[in-house]
Amino acid sequence: MKNKIFNAGFVFKTILIFGCYIGIIAQSNIDSSPTDLETVKKSVSVLPDQRQYDWQQNEFTAFIHFGVNTFSGREWGTGFEDPKIFNPTELNTDQWCEAVKAAGMKLVILTVKHHDGFCLWQTRYTDHSVKSSDWRGGNGDVLKELAESCKKYNLKLGVYLSPADLFQIESSTGLYGNGSKYTERTIPQKSNREFKDKRTFKFIVDDYNEYFMNQLFELLTEYGPIYEVWFDGAHPKHKGGQQYTYNAWYELIRELAPQAVIFGKGPDVRWCGNEAGNTRESEWSVIPINGTINNWTWPDMTDDDLGSLSKIKNCLENNGFLHWYPAETNTSIREGWFWRDEAQYVKSPQKITDIWYRSVGGNTVFLLNIPPNNKGLFSERDVDVLKKVGKQLSETFANNLAEGSSVVASSQVSENFIPAYIIDDKLTTCWMPNENDKQPYFEIKLRRKEKFNRILFQENIKDYSQRISQFEVLALIDDQWEKIAEGTTVGYKRICSTSDIYTDRIKVKIIDSRLNPTINNFGLYFEKVQVSNPIISRNKAGFVNLSCETVGPIIKYTIDGNEPNINSMTFKDPFNYCAGGIIKAVAFDSENNVSDVVSKEFDICKLNWKIQSVSSEQTDNNEAAAKAIDGDENSNWITRWKPDSPKHPHYISISLGEKLKLKGFTYTPRKEIVNGTIKEFAFYTSTDGNNWNKVIQGEFSNIKNNPVEQKIYFENEIEASFIKLEALSEINGNPWASAAEIGIITK
Repeated sequence: MKNKIFNAGFVFKTILIFGCYIGIIAQSNIDSSPTDLETVKKSVSVLPDQRQYDWQQNEFTAFIHFGVNTFSGREWGTGFEDPKIFNPTELNTDQWCEAVKAAGMKLVILTVKHHDGFCLWQTRYTDHSVKSSDWRGGNGDVLKELAESCKKYNLKLGVYLSPADLFQIESSTGLYGNGSKYTERTIPQKSNREFKDKRTFKFIVDDYNEYFMNQLFELLTEYGPIYEVWFDGAHPKHKGGQQYTYNAWYELIRELAPQAVIFGKGPDVRWCGNEAGNTRESEWSVIPINGTINNWTWPDMTDDDLGSLSKIKNCLENNGFLHWYPAETNTSIREGWFWRDEAQYVKSPQKITDIWYRSVGGNTVFLLNIPPNNKGLFSERDVDVLKKVGKQLSETFANNLAEGSSVVASSQVSENFIPAYIIDDKLTTCWMPNENDKQPYFEIKLRRKEKFNRILFQENIKDYSQRISQFEVLALIDDQWEKIAEGTTVGYKRICSTSDIYTDRIKVKIIDSRLNPTINNFGLYFEKVQVSNPIISRNKAGFVNLSCETVGPIIKYTIDGNEPNINSMTFKDPFNYCAGGIIKAVAFDSENNVSDVVSKEFDICKLNWKIQSVSSEQTDNNEAAAKAIDGDENSNWITRWKPDSPKHPHYISISLGEKLKLKGFTYTPRKEIVNGTIKEFAFYTSTDGNNWNKVIQGEFSNIKNNPVEQKIYFENEIEASFIKLEALSEINGNPWASAAEIGIITK
């Protein structure tokens, strides 16, 4: 038995023992007022540990949200779900992994337990799992099947075990927040089914943390190797002041899966700060933390500026510490983390590829969620997108046009850092200029003139940290050096997208750097022309417009559900589509290059809708209530915020102009600014505008992190001529309410 008694006071010791120290500058080594040079030197002394570096090289990874929510249509479950609703009759994890592999991904993370508490493996410690379902006669194990498929397809495996657990909260015998005392417990707790791994550990924890760590032990010893353990900070509900012994969890993970990074609420990988796939222009991996190592709880970091020198200096002056803390960019291929139905919006290959360039090519790892449907399969549309993304990326990066080039540079620090190492195809060697070379550069002379539109380069972060803070790329065109790209941070990888460039000489200038920079890889690539995807929009009167960001493509479309092609209807002028339905469109350029097929589903238009009444509106700032029903998601209704701000509840009531049978309603939050985004709501209907019936009251689950259109379905169809949305609270506790659009579901 490994006798490790653990409590919160041992955090710093734990970090030292389990290999994080290489990424931390201890507080005892920090001067109270560092000079600028000292600040720079300290920042570049922070390096990734081996597990972090290995994780960064995954680049593109898969998230799989699957569970009872797949069968209930919810984003967040309640904990009251009957396990018998889980019945994926055609589950095929080989199909998942084949599609993931085709996209070029290297790791798969499964939501083995989401916030609802339902477990996708044969756990010993609760019956709220697959063993209480009818699937596979109660003997099924999703994680086991996925682990076997990952080995078959040479993919790494990770697990998302939600700290929040609504079943353990809502159950009369639940362990979450039950008031149990912290005592010495042995992990794993004995059960009727013995473990092959005979190791045991002692921790001072309460009932729920013991339960959680028992499950961690199962996951990390019976399904591994596990390469990423994913925690988030979401809490749909609290009970009994329950606290998590995070540091005990970390210690157990380090013992059982030393190769695994801990994401989110942990010390290895941080969340990018949003769930839309948005990225920062400057993404630093050396992060200043304004706290102490002994009590830091790894909260979400959402600011645009996380790692500038001014932030670092301020942190060090206030006795903070520096940590290697790279970002993971995540989003879902669908509008929502769980599969809902086949009408659900699916991102196009162009959209996914764009996020890939900004994330992988912006010093982060791209984690893309692909939710299986209720049969247990990736839907055909999702698979098609993954295959197209993988094909495009593999074709683009198959041929490095810089291979065989000659390289010269403004200087080199020694013979161990020569310019030729930039293109030697080894990440372990690098070019480094002299320290007194204040704006160093290297120049690539190609074997012949080439056409390219993608420029890739990397720093040697493993040995020398992240240093470059500003660069520009020039090309010799008609005997003149012309700037073709510029940027800020580089880090593990930077990819610049440009117009088509035809030249045989390229120069990269490092404008600013933390000490002398390093470059260990450089590449030039050509991506074939991608026709801009059509944009489908409809105004309040019901007229549909189709457009492309670039001028010139011909747009073909259908309204009968069939896939459009070159022989489909040609879009010329906006057309009336007030009754609603599905529009599919595709664009062709003059050389018959084709865009992705895009689709959009519309319900009945808002031609006859009128605002009946509203609690308040900011009319002098073009934020009137009518903006919530104008068909334009870029305009907003916002409750009064000047000169005063009335508190919740707020409401907006709407006359539909006719009696309709409603199946539900939709709420679209503001796009750019989250202020006023509704969290808790109540929805009412009326036939006369005076007598109101409350149809549903609830919460827009996860809307703060995933601010997309919310679809709320009623239990029964309801006839109504008037609707009213009541805002009960706002996502950040502010007194306002807002909406980009409010709609109804009749189809």
